[in-house]
Amino acid sequence: MTPLPDASTRPSPAEYRELLRAHLTPVLERAARSTHLPLSACAESVLSRDLRASVDLPLFVNSQMDGYAVRSADVAGAGPDSPARLRVVGAVHAGDGPGPGVDDDEACKVMTGAPVPEGADCVVPVEDTWVSDSDPAVVLVAAPRSPGEFLRRPGDDVRAGDVVIEAGVRLEARHLAAAASLGMSGLDVRPRPRVGVVATGSELVAPGRPLGPGQIWESNSITLTAALKACGCEVTTTIVAGDDRHEFTSALDAAAGGADLVVTAGAVSMGDAEVVRQVLADRDGARFAPIAMQPGGPQGLSTWRGTPVVCLPGNPVSALVSFVVLLRPVILEAVGRAPIRPVRARLARDVRSPEGRVQFLRAALDHGRAAGPGSDLPAVDPVSGPGSHLVASMARADVLIEIPADVTSLAAGAEVEAIPL
Repeated sequence: MTPLPDASTRPSPAEYRELLRAHLTPVLERAARSTHLPLSACAESVLSRDLRASVDLPLFVNSQMDGYAVRSADVAGAGPDSPARLRVVGAVHAGDGPGPGVDDDEACKVMTGAPVPEGADCVVPVEDTWVSDSDPAVVLVAAPRSPGEFLRRPGDDVRAGDVVIEAGVRLEARHLAAAASLGMSGLDVRPRPRVGVVATGSELVAPGRPLGPGQIWESNSITLTAALKACGCEVTTTIVAGDDRHEFTSALDAAAGGADLVVTAGAVSMGDAEVVRQVLADRDGARFAPIAMQPGGPQGLSTWRGTPVVCLPGNPVSALVSFVVLLRPVILEAVGRAPIRPVRARLARDVRSPEGRVQFLRAALDHGRAAGPGSDLPAVDPVSGPGSHLVASMARADVLIEIPADVTSLAAGAEVEAIPL
């Protein structure tokens, strides 16, 4: 790993993100390669090579409707009062062979998706027909049809050689349907980074369990696991460890096994029980120091058994904001997804910010509410104060308002950048 610069000054979030990107060079390099996965495992992965059709679709001429395959010339003058009388020579269902050929004044019953028999050039929907009372082998057709009506022909959907899905596309259900229809059993995709998550704190208790004195319910492991999966990662391990050094190192061993990256939450500051910092700060290339950001000032980078470790602060708001601002852009780059761009909005009310630190305020974006008379930008309204302990209010936010380090106040109506959560 390339040694990281000495942290004698506080880097900005943008500068620290570049340090983090350099730290995760092995993850980025592995993710840039291609891997072949079964189609059932490709959802949400990013396609690494163009998928071209090897065949025409549809594969053969087939019926678009339940009805009768006929010659259009035989029903040209058909109407309710003067139906065409055609002899039924057979029936074809989806999955059958093409069935008997159709000659003059003949019809073949066909189901949707069934091959259209030789000689027929259109299909009459069943609702425009009825069977003769006097002869069940005769169908009466009450409407004319043009050549090609209700037929699906090879190449109507795609032709062999056409690009069906471009490289770089995030694969969703519709893409997998197209690939399966072309007979693909698997696709070449960008590998998903494998990430182990370790949340720390002896005060943490699993949600749903009773609390003792001084304890709180743990959320960081759940939050970070969900956020990593949403970015296209495979979370291999999720562990909650106490502030005991042996317990934490055992958790690191488990999390690093088979992972490309370990993300920790908590114990990165200057206190007496900062076990993450105590175990990881002295390793080669490690960096533990604050950055010019609020919330989320304390940050750490290190390695464990050759695996990069990214150490986020333990406060739940700080951990999530740090992930969104610092780690998420690098993860999205690794998996080949497009970056999440800030949107422009106008403040719904006055805000203040500390000098010298970039502040990220949790806020709600209202696209249906203009920020003022004549404004073409949506309003954005902070949902709580800047305190990193205000966890529940995070649920009401859908963006982070970024306030530059040299700005201490902004008036209502000021134009700001908002990062979607």
